[in-house]
Amino acid sequence: MGIDTSFSPSPERESAARPGLMLSQHVVRVILLMAATAAMLVWGLRHTEACYGDGLRAIEQARQVARGDWRGGLIGAVDHPLHPLLILAAHPLVGGDDAASWQRAAVALGFACVVLLVIPAYLLGRDAFGDQTAWLAAMLVAANPLLVTIVANALTESSFLLAWTWGLWAAVRFLREGRFVWLPVTIGLGALAYLARPEGILLPVSVAGTLLLLPLHQATRIHWPRWAAATAFLVVGSLAAAGPFIALEGGIGTRPSVARVLGLAPGASADAPERERPLAAGQSASETYRQATARVLRCVRVAAFTPLLLLALPGYLLARRSPARARLGLFFGLILGISVAGLVRLHATGGYCTARHALIPALILVVFAAHAIERLMGMIAIPGSWLGPERSRVRPGAAIWVLAIAVLVILPRRGQVAPAEIPGPFHVYRDSGDWLARTVEPGEAVLDMTDWSSFFSNGPGYRFADVQAAPADPSLRWVVLRRSHLFGHWGYSGVLRGLVAGLKPTAVVPEHPAPGQIQVEIYDRFPPAGRIAASGGPGSPEVAPRR
Repeated sequence: MGIDTSFSPSPERESAARPGLMLSQHVVRVILLMAATAAMLVWGLRHTEACYGDGLRAIEQARQVARGDWRGGLIGAVDHPLHPLLILAAHPLVGGDDAASWQRAAVALGFACVVLLVIPAYLLGRDAFGDQTAWLAAMLVAANPLLVTIVANALTESSFLLAWTWGLWAAVRFLREGRFVWLPVTIGLGALAYLARPEGILLPVSVAGTLLLLPLHQATRIHWPRWAAATAFLVVGSLAAAGPFIALEGGIGTRPSVARVLGLAPGASADAPERERPLAAGQSASETYRQATARVLRCVRVAAFTPLLLLALPGYLLARRSPARARLGLFFGLILGISVAGLVRLHATGGYCTARHALIPALILVVFAAHAIERLMGMIAIPGSWLGPERSRVRPGAAIWVLAIAVLVILPRRGQVAPAEIPGPFHVYRDSGDWLARTVEPGEAVLDMTDWSSFFSNGPGYRFADVQAAPADPSLRWVVLRRSHLFGHWGYSGVLRGLVAGLKPTAVVPEHPAPGQIQVEIYDRFPPAGRIAASGGPGSPEVAPRR
């Protein structure tokens, strides 16, 4: 947009101290980073087991659309439509039509999204802080262990983060350069992020908030008519892009958590299954929000990794001052503030918040930390008199940076036990699903706390969300769970202990797990007299004798 020079900083002036890289050099960097990311994901998937059932919802929506039920699979469903549609597009590339093929398609999609995430992460670091920060920011973003968890669990965050980071980069370009062409790009990518997850609405809201606050500070003011045009275009464009879906859904999202965060629905019950801990009787609102704030800060610390989190503020403060930097600071501050407040509200009303929910603020903070590392390493120089001509100074190269980052990231985790290598994230659930398919008779109800076991068995049954209602069914015979479900601090753990009180597992998968490996237990609430031990073929769970 033809915004005046006060809204159009000179990128050349900001990077005058450093020569720019050629396009071919950027391309080589990105290709190498994508290859490294793919290698890390391959290793991670061999050492990570699925522990969330959330990704199953998107797979089932994709299968519903594949059967021809477009409206039921996309409109009114729990998850927004982008991720299910991408799973549907990836499925023919995988082949097959059984449950395992859909699971593989979802994991392959997540893998591709995380590898492609390198591109917008690199561009974001470059346009926010310069060429030298770009590769470091992309590497630190891609090396986040949470991304392996997201791929291994087939979660919607993979497609969301890809669309979100592209939109974040476009917004940075618009606020830095003031060119109108970046505004519709920001709106379109923000709409894509919103179609992946409801929190994608945060991007246009933060850009709009930034534009509204620009006139309040002398360093960020722009020409009034052009400011008004940009603000109006952003509001109208965002409504046009996301409005039809919001109208069809009847709201910003169909998830109960969205309505709770916005105050459109009451909070979850004190013993709701999704709560991390049951809500104490008579607990005050101030105590609830205190606990929520503490939990959210812990999640941000985990998502951004504590040493990098400590570098985030210095990374921003070390940036060169300019009107563009002030606008970006306002923009990033709004995103961080609104996202953290939303997470606090999520925990206060729903009782849960995990590190993967904090990836929006973590991504920004990691980019800030990358800039801090780049500037700090740039300040380090070895006197040339030690190595050659006097008054010359030798600065560390990329190899020294990589070594410093390895020390920063790896050494604090040296005491952790390395997870065992496994056939894949879902092999345990495929085996337990096979056992259920062979064993469960028609008319026998199953309560599956893992969700995935019933998915692979292709059988009906109660899932995690039904744990409170399932015990009332007199036909409920089989209970499938992980030991953490049974002896955890959650409200539903007491329900499960009541269901299997005095019983021993009929089957355990795997029978002899490696240290730290997930084990699924299957309980028979009405065992026939004289049940004897039996075992399946290789890879099948063994049925323990009933005592």
